[in-house]
Amino acid sequence: MSIKVNLDIVLVERNMKSKELAEIIGITTANLSILKSGKAKAIRFSTLEAICKALDCQPSDILEYIED
Repeated sequence: MSIKVNLDIVLVERNMKSKELAEIIGITTANLSILKSGKAKAIRFSTLEAICKALDCQPSDILEYIED
């Protein structure tokens, strides 16, 4: 089981930089980079909600389940 993070794709579609999103949602660019790379072990619902609000998207636009 694998979860793929498509945040970089959504950022490009919205013409937004990681730094700008990090400032809007109130996390460090380092933590956002960890999330974007798929190396994060977890994400808080409040962070996911803030990302979706800032990018005007759904959680399924950002996270994708891929079977092994």
